[in-house]
Amino acid sequence: MDVYEAVDTRRSVRAFSDEPVARDVLERVLAAAGRAPSSGNLQPWRLYVVTGEPLAGLKRRATARALAGDPGDEREYPMYPAELVSPYLDRLSSAADQRYRALGVRRDDHDRPRRIAALNTQAFGAPVVLFCYLDKTMGCGQWGDAGMYLQTVMLLLRAEGLHSCAQVMWTMYRTTVGEVVGAGDGHALFCGVAVGYEKEGVPPLRTGRADLTETVSFIGL
Repeated sequence: MDVYEAVDTRRSVRAFSDEPVARDVLERVLAAAGRAPSSGNLQPWRLYVVTGEPLAGLKRRATARALAGDPGDEREYPMYPAELVSPYLDRLSSAADQRYRALGVRRDDHDRPRRIAALNTQAFGAPVVLFCYLDKTMGCGQWGDAGMYLQTVMLLLRAEGLHSCAQVMWTMYRTTVGEVVGAGDGHALFCGVAVGYEKEGVPPLRTGRADLTETVSFIGL
């Protein structure tokens, strides 16, 4: 698989099979991903790979919180800006509607928030979740580094025939995650990334992307 194919076929999969992912595959991907860009070569990310019974236990605990209507832990950083305006708000709303309609959660479902939370805390059935942390002393640039690192991880997963789904949702249950992975108070949870093989028979969902003219300006060309 070349880079263009990996980019084109990478999408946020929300239905995974229970087929296990071999450790040597994960090690190969994560070792190669360490070459991702990093300003000043700080490599600020700290990754925890959780699978097996530890992950099953985490899913049970987080799902219990979600189904109980737990609003989640105090935010360490906002998931989205408080004053989100068009076109960003339009894109967010459209993608959310497509995403959860495909999972059978209707917009008019009065239990929609809890159902969505429970689907997320099950990591959509993924057998592996990567939890990415950063030292709290890091700044915006290092958070950008972590994003480039995780994108590199997700593209390499495609080269191995695997899929993924980045889940900022896990930050809502960061205390529960921290207890499982053993992350110290000096580190902030950036997000989780569900990893696995796509479940067969589930219609794939691909959200749209803005036209190039909306996001790119060519100057001097």
